[in-house]
Amino acid sequence: MTATIKLLLVDDHGIVREGLRALLDDGEEFVIVGEAGNGDEACDAVRRLQPDIVLMDLKMPGMAASDAIRVIRATSPTVKVIALTSYAEDGQVREIMAAGAAGYILKDVTKSDFVTALRTVAGGQTWLHPLAQRSLVEQLRNRQADPLALLTQRERSVLDLIARGMSNRQIGDELHLTEGTVKGYVSTILAKLKLEDRTQAALFAVQRGLGRR
Repeated sequence: MTATIKLLLVDDHGIVREGLRALLDDGEEFVIVGEAGNGDEACDAVRRLQPDIVLMDLKMPGMAASDAIRVIRATSPTVKVIALTSYAEDGQVREIMAAGAAGYILKDVTKSDFVTALRTVAGGQTWLHPLAQRSLVEQLRNRQADPLALLTQRERSVLDLIARGMSNRQIGDELHLTEGTVKGYVSTILAKLKLEDRTQAALFAVQRGLGRR
């Protein structure tokens, strides 16, 4: 007999959760143990309900989905999270998977593929929609060709301001960040680009067209 897989549905649209419940809550293989409308509610529900899998939409108000996934993975490491979204946007797939998601499903999948994804993740493996797989492969190629692709958008913004000769305090004022946060970004940038100091970082940025007003 197949073990029951407990699911938590996370989406800010009630009609979407209702549709998922109608699709999956068969009482045998899948049981919906709870619902949440945003990331904060999801983190609380996971602690209370301890589902096997969290099905999480990526476009919700409040806490970012990637942050919610990190909290869930840190506080309930046995709980697996699957992103359920309409898009496989460049950067988003990498961000969500890096946060600790075990799956990435687009809402255009068939029920058969959906069920396969749930079973795969419940069994301890990763499941990615083909478009999400393609996105990750493309990002890897771009990263190998251009070191700047290693940086997040925020890190690129910090690097751009380094190239303009700004101090950490000035960068913080420009981006509305604390000086300590900027210092952390700078350290991350140097590590990712394998550079030794701000001077090398500024030169690297200027050579790639950053730092222009």
